[in-house]
Amino acid sequence: MIKRLCLAFAGLFALASVAQGAGTVPGFSLVPQFDLTGKLAPGCKLYVIQAGTVSTPQNAYQDSSLTLLQPNPMTCDAAGRLGQWFVADGSIKLRLTDKNGVQIFNQDGLLVVGASSGGGGGSPVDPTTILQTGDLKVSYGTGVLSGFVRANGRTIGSATSGATERANADCQSLFQYLWGADANLAVSGGRGASGAADWAANKTIALPDMRGRVIAGLDGMGNSLAGILGSGSGSFQTNSNTLGFKGGAEVHGLTLAQLPTGITSSGTLPVAGTTNAALAFITSNSQSSPFSSGTGGATAWLAQGTGATVLTQSASASGTVTSNNTSGVVHDTMSPAMLMTYYVKL
Repeated sequence: MIKRLCLAFAGLFALASVAQGAGTVPGFSLVPQFDLTGKLAPGCKLYVIQAGTVSTPQNAYQDSSLTLLQPNPMTCDAAGRLGQWFVADGSIKLRLTDKNGVQIFNQDGLLVVGASSGGGGGSPVDPTTILQTGDLKVSYGTGVLSGFVRANGRTIGSATSGATERANADCQSLFQYLWGADANLAVSGGRGASGAADWAANKTIALPDMRGRVIAGLDGMGNSLAGILGSGSGSFQTNSNTLGFKGGAEVHGLTLAQLPTGITSSGTLPVAGTTNAALAFITSNSQSSPFSSGTGGATAWLAQGTGATVLTQSASASGTVTSNNTSGVVHDTMSPAMLMTYYVKL
């Protein structure tokens, strides 16, 4: 045990002057392990467990890109040495037993430090561990990215789940995260008792569908509602603080109730003798022309030329203004945008 601790502290001191990234735990990667008597422990087993849990497995990988899975538990070679392994950024729980299952080491909350530490080798910073599970990133591309899946509404699950976006063991953390974060995301066969239970049952879960959409903040986000998204009469009115809700439209056609106020659809001609009284109702004054409309059969005669005046008008008359636009063309509501791809961290 003393030898193990010395090796671990030696690894930490050796890394003190190096900028650390995420990747492994010093003293357990490419380092011989010892039993409780201080002897080498060939065939010993290292269990990688999610921090804060009793025995929930956490994926470990052979490479700093987090793509090639290690078995869990990992088994030491004949020299008691564990292979190279990496895990996602954060904290981890480790349990080491000898080949017969006798516990040698069990510790929660161990800090995952640089990929170049603990004899792990590889890149000093693992670019796929900068984000946490469930975080979004935007990339100027359309293809598959290591450590991520596209937020395209398809599904993720285990290797035997039949998921359409990614079916692989490395989807477990995101599967369970999404299961707990958004109850509206569909789970094949219906939701079971927990995310872990549905994962073990080889179910799939739908990814957030960001196709053709921009992101807006929840109207509350833990605070009182700001009343911005829900201030109108559209789909956001009653869902402005619902995670994952999709609303809005690219185009919109105005209804009669949405026309500006202050526009009248009818008018009345003044009484006879008023200068230029009917001018607004005459489209041309190139020659003397009669105008008659509305109640009383009023008739107005305009003199030829500009500045025409009403010569005769027997009574006031009313007219109706009607739009002849029957096209029904909608107008754009979309702001200028550039299209890219949203990815979700596994």
